[in-house]
Amino acid sequence: MEIQEALKWTDDLVFASTGKHLDSLQRSILEGAWQNQPYKSIADDYHCTPDHVRKTAWELWQQLSDILGEEVKKSNIKAKLERIEFSHISNFGSDTQIFGDINICSKISPYPKAEKTPKKRSPTTPTNSDNIQPEKRHDLTDAPEPHNFDNRTNELATLKEWILAENNRLVTITGLSGIGKTTLTRQLVAEIKDNFHRILWRSHRKFPTLNALKTNLIEFFSPPQPQQNLSILDYLRFHRCLIILDDFQETLTTGEFVGTYIPEYKNYGKLIKEIARSPHNSCLLLLSWEKPTEIANLETENCHCHTLQLQSLGESAKELLKAKNLTDENRWLELINLYSGNPLWLNIIASTIQDLFNGKVAQFLSYSHLFLGDLEPILHEHYQRLSESEKLVMQWLANQEIGGDISSKPPKFSSEGDFLAAVQSLRKRNLIKKNVSEEGCVFTLEPVIKKYVKNQSNKSF
Repeated sequence: MEIQEALKWTDDLVFASTGKHLDSLQRSILEGAWQNQPYKSIADDYHCTPDHVRKTAWELWQQLSDILGEEVKKSNIKAKLERIEFSHISNFGSDTQIFGDINICSKISPYPKAEKTPKKRSPTTPTNSDNIQPEKRHDLTDAPEPHNFDNRTNELATLKEWILAENNRLVTITGLSGIGKTTLTRQLVAEIKDNFHRILWRSHRKFPTLNALKTNLIEFFSPPQPQQNLSILDYLRFHRCLIILDDFQETLTTGEFVGTYIPEYKNYGKLIKEIARSPHNSCLLLLSWEKPTEIANLETENCHCHTLQLQSLGESAKELLKAKNLTDENRWLELINLYSGNPLWLNIIASTIQDLFNGKVAQFLSYSHLFLGDLEPILHEHYQRLSESEKLVMQWLANQEIGGDISSKPPKFSSEGDFLAAVQSLRKRNLIKKNVSEEGCVFTLEPVIKKYVKNQSNKSF
């Protein structure tokens, strides 16, 4: 029996007897006991005191002892659970109810002995739930249509490692709009979908409140006759699920530093922490322009949580320009660097070059000023989300020739703390770059963003 199987069996057993599921600390105790961890280690992982863990563990062992009719303690729980075969569940009695994919009795009889011969059942009734493959349910109707996959081989391999090999529970893909988050995720889902019983893609733009989103998720996961009072976390334990939630930045307030949720999503951080910290085999995949504080903190705790920040396509973007039938291939890399290797930005500019310069890249680059054109509305969506302090930092950086050294604050800032907080928030928004050299580190803006900020500054005067 694997640890996740043991956790699920025990949770179902306790629920059938008491009507309550194991809480997150009880699950951590079971997982720690399975791995022979001392209570102090379990307490450190759970961020509580060892005495609290010992008390909770003693109550759990007593509860399991009463249910199973034999003594259960930390030293023997693994051995006892390893004797369990799911086929034994059919011996608990005839008064059963369906719970997830397992038949659980409404009244538990003493723990079945390993040598006991299972009762014969009808050939149409399964006797071992391990042999039952849950019906797969994949819903990608809300996912944008797939486009040609950009060459993100390394990023794709990293995501597969995190999700399939390491069983990370929370993965975030961040980057400016158009950088390729959705395209990469569509390719990822196509390659790993057979590993999940439930796959659901939703966008935060469609759900004005957290309750609306949670209701939609539970409706998707619920069987035809749903159980009462089950949480999203319960369903993540019953099946191996992959949930993709796009446009995560829509849950965060504009005009403030990154990290504050809009009132309608004020408890979202709590849900994210529960999903990251609680044991299960599912994965929540968030796509976002910005990286919220909770996720940054969870990564420092090593809570089965990773973030992938998408960068420039680099030379791989040449395939995109080739598909647009542009000329002057020797100047393509210059064009790619000028527009930060962003697939959407390059597609828009390539269309402009075709329209105004008949596809001649050299002629377009001969203009002394960087052209934004149809990129301005896209950049404005990011800029309007900034606080006034962040806009001041952006304007300061836009006027630096080689970048800004943050060791001393700009004159417009009265507080060093406010200045550094603004820089840190802009980093989470992927709007400024850090360049490290022997002389130290400086922060800069991408050429397109720098041009846009200068334009905004000129409009304000």
